[in-house]
Amino acid sequence: MKKLITLVSLMLCSGCHSYGKENPQSLWWSIAFKGPPYMLGEVELRVVEDINGKHFPRSGGGAVGTDAPEDGTESARGWPRILGGSIEPVTGAALPKRIFVRWQSVVEAQTYRAWVDIPEEGREVMRVSTDQRCPKTQRYRYHASLIMGLAPGGIVQVWASDSCYDAIKIARAQAEIEPLGPSQGKNDGRYAYKIGEKTQRYIEHYGIPYGSW
Repeated sequence: MKKLITLVSLMLCSGCHSYGKENPQSLWWSIAFKGPPYMLGEVELRVVEDINGKHFPRSGGGAVGTDAPEDGTESARGWPRILGGSIEPVTGAALPKRIFVRWQSVVEAQTYRAWVDIPEEGREVMRVSTDQRCPKTQRYRYHASLIMGLAPGGIVQVWASDSCYDAIKIARAQAEIEPLGPSQGKNDGRYAYKIGEKTQRYIEHYGIPYGSW
């Protein structure tokens, strides 16, 4: 009986020591920018202020709202069912207190800027996402992540991904117009992209669905 108890104890201890290998959490978290289909834009700048008051600026962030398959539907209305985008690591930062983003809404020829406060409930989603297994897969996530949706009219919506990579809405903000225009007025008012043929056809047919985001 003593041998059996000792064996079980060793097995449990072994399981405890293997947790770190099984759940190798990253020291950084990430942001991904997303736009509705066809609602083309370009991120100029993002700045993260973490809960310790440190700031982490990064220029650029890539395109949002690129062309989508022309399926004859108003696919730009509402946020996409599957959220994601180019992942940007926020290296060295603690969890976010607030995030600044400045972006070009190319389809409107408008530039926006906004600070978005991240509530404690959102940070808790980020914490839990790497601290527990996904019930569906019994796997751990490597790092926490946020998704920032940027839409015409200056709408900003933020989701945090849970342990199963499902997007949980945690914040929303209304951006203001950047008075200096695109590229802070350093590019003669030019925007990052020209509107492509697919996007042009979509806007001519359906318009920009303000109020749906």
